[in-house]
Amino acid sequence: MSDTQSNIDVVKQFVEAWSRLDVEELVSFFAQDGIYHNMPTGPVQGHEALGKFITGFSANWQSTQWELLNIVGDGNIVIAERLDKTRIADKAVDLPCTGVFEMESGKIKVWRDYFDLATYTKAITG
Repeated sequence: MSDTQSNIDVVKQFVEAWSRLDVEELVSFFAQDGIYHNMPTGPVQGHEALGKFITGFSANWQSTQWELLNIVGDGNIVIAERLDKTRIADKAVDLPCTGVFEMESGKIKVWRDYFDLATYTKAITG
């Protein structure tokens, strides 16, 4: 199996893992010094910080299912277009996202997530 395909498979597993909302499992996909940059906010680096960040923004989620629309890879770069379907209290939030992943030794070294913050805030306040 090529490095590209292996990296795509890891990202597919990561996207699927979100439906379990297990923070420890999600953090385990990252390199020890891995970075998540949720583009509307600043980057977060390292397992401890990643765990706190993911716990913080997903704390009030009842469920989430991420639909993978398109995924492409080239070497250590994987790009995944998704529709994140999340239930927050009595609100359904459908958020189109694109994640750009830089992989290293089978782990996420850097993940940048791009989405329209207004789409998210309108869904939870509307």
